[in-house]
Amino acid sequence: MSSYTAPLRDMQFVLRELADLDAVAALPGCEEATPDLVDAVLEEANKFASGVLAPLNWTGDQEGATWNDGEVRTAPGWKEAYKQFCEAGWTALAADPEFGGQGLPKTLSTAVVEMWQAANMAFSLCPMLTNGAIEAIKLCGTPEQKAAYLEKMISGQWTGTMNLTEPQAGSDLAAVRTRAVPQEDGSYQIFGQKIFITYGEHDMTDNIVHLVLARLPDAPEGVKGISLFVVPKFILNADGSPGARNDVHCVSIEHKLGIHASPTAVLAFGDKGGATGYLVGELNRGLEYMFIMMNEARFAVGLEGLALSDRAYQQALAYAKDRIQGTEAGVRGGPKVSILHHADVRRMLMSMKSQIEAQRALTYVVAAATDFAHHSPDEAVRASSQAFVDLMIPIIKGWLTEASIEITSTGVQVHGGMGFIEETGAAQHFRDARITAIYEGTTAIQANDLIGRKTARDGGATAKLVIAEMRKVEAQLAEAAGEEFAAIRKSLSAGVTALEEAVEYIAATFGKDIKAASVGSVPYLKLFGIVAGGWQMARAALISARRLAEGSGDAAFYQAKITTSRFYADHVLSQAPGLAYSVVNGAAGALALSEAQF
Repeated sequence: MSSYTAPLRDMQFVLRELADLDAVAALPGCEEATPDLVDAVLEEANKFASGVLAPLNWTGDQEGATWNDGEVRTAPGWKEAYKQFCEAGWTALAADPEFGGQGLPKTLSTAVVEMWQAANMAFSLCPMLTNGAIEAIKLCGTPEQKAAYLEKMISGQWTGTMNLTEPQAGSDLAAVRTRAVPQEDGSYQIFGQKIFITYGEHDMTDNIVHLVLARLPDAPEGVKGISLFVVPKFILNADGSPGARNDVHCVSIEHKLGIHASPTAVLAFGDKGGATGYLVGELNRGLEYMFIMMNEARFAVGLEGLALSDRAYQQALAYAKDRIQGTEAGVRGGPKVSILHHADVRRMLMSMKSQIEAQRALTYVVAAATDFAHHSPDEAVRASSQAFVDLMIPIIKGWLTEASIEITSTGVQVHGGMGFIEETGAAQHFRDARITAIYEGTTAIQANDLIGRKTARDGGATAKLVIAEMRKVEAQLAEAAGEEFAAIRKSLSAGVTALEEAVEYIAATFGKDIKAASVGSVPYLKLFGIVAGGWQMARAALISARRLAEGSGDAAFYQAKITTSRFYADHVLSQAPGLAYSVVNGAAGALALSEAQF
């Protein structure tokens, strides 16, 4: 079983060369992200991830969280690690300084969060959900709610959850039945049950702040009648300290395929008379507010896919270097060699490596755009950056998580039979990755968002602007010398053309035949992700060539980046035309059978 070490060199390359962290640091409110500070934060985060969190990953998976009579105990070492995590200030890294945060840009915090997730995904889920709750309260809560909750949540003293799903509703939030009954003092009594609540109960903090979707008795039907409420585990005293136990209780935790150390709770509200809740924002706008949390979470879950893929790659690479088996092909009578010398093992490792690097590049670039959307003094830049982020969120969530299932499975394959044995640890990454394409909206939900709100609604205008940027890089490749760049350009050109065809089809078809467009929605999402990743890999190759020509930096790193970009073009980006064909032509076969014919 391998340890984890953050890929700092690649992170620094992407942050500086592709995400342009210097430009981010020039934005109002981001000035503290100096090169020295960034390097120090990354170094310290790597130490914490590799030294504290990673050693708990395997033991947490084996021990799991446990439930007893409504109380949940986290795995051994969890409480102590969480205390260290808070004391080191990691919970406050990107939070608002007004409430005790450090206010560092999302571009930097994204790299740090990748480390937490790769080192110990189950642990990282707790601060991830808390950050989403912080954003919802900060943007939609009353001044009193902000004063009561934000500082303690940002410090990590309290954690937060999001409560959407109910047994009968699943992803259909229009079917939410949890009730909110108004009280004379302005509070509400909450009655109902929520399932799949990550860290809905645990022993790491003395309060948990639940954000809960519920419906007033006279609310409109469907999603228009949903409101959002703060329901703390302990009702606050006048001085802000936790007081009486609220009527929200954990009736069980789920037994899951993976993320065993993350308690996934079933919460009952109001079984003993009513849980006290407080309205966030305006009545019947709860789903709108909850989407603040969900968009934060969707980006973070996409990042989980990348992180798990990298953890699996590191373990597979270490195993391939150590495992001696067979002789090298074409070397008759040669000595036994490590499996890294075998062609198909190299292909598998390069497939993992190239996709991870493409995904990291795209994710950090989207994080930088988020910083521009929030901090740029130019209104036009804010608007265009936000449009790009909105388009990319379902792609980050859907593509990276679906790919993580494939990549972590490849990690098992590299290990051969030993990968199927739990003691090696390779299987854990595969099991943990499987949930990422399901929670915070399945891949189909992301894809439906992408074809509808993000493509058809504006006639593909935002997508076409991104495609125009891709064409600029294609033109730059035409001016670069060398076989590698000719190959990269060929695949990128074909990929962008395929994406253009798919965008046109979705924009033209969605309004006329939504079923036909929906059949192609997931292939469209994968197509967009693969081509966007190829765009970033092409940029990385061009920059690496310039650095080599200048004679600056680590020549081996830059040459490897060019070679990895070439592999991505040949083996991953080359899939784009086939995906576009499925988008445009795939509806007939998918929709033809009657129910009885299945």
